[in-house]
Amino acid sequence: RRVYYLYDVPGGEERGGHAHRVLYQLIVAASGSFDVILDDGRERRIVSLNRPYYGLLVRPGIWRELNNFSSGAVSLVLASELYDENDYIREYSDFLKEKEIPLSNV
Repeated sequence: RRVYYLYDVPGGEERGGHAHRVLYQLIVAASGSFDVILDDGRERRIVSLNRPYYGLLVRPGIWRELNNFSSGAVSLVLASELYDENDYIREYSDFLKEKEIPLSNV
């Protein structure tokens, strides 16, 4: 239902840093490379995207951060829903509360 791009991300900067309650995203490195950090509240994984014919499907309830952008990297994101600010969880502590994971376990 929505498509957007991330581009011209300065070196050392991150994007993302949130989770969604409903929205699914397919993330593709249309150009260059970057890492996607995925966190379900208990385990973190890093997926490196560097080929335009691979995509990463991120389901709702997963905290995501994008970093380590190469020069000229372009991230193509296909989203299952239109933009809805209420679907975002922007604070990691709120994310853990919604997942019912005590901060002391992190």
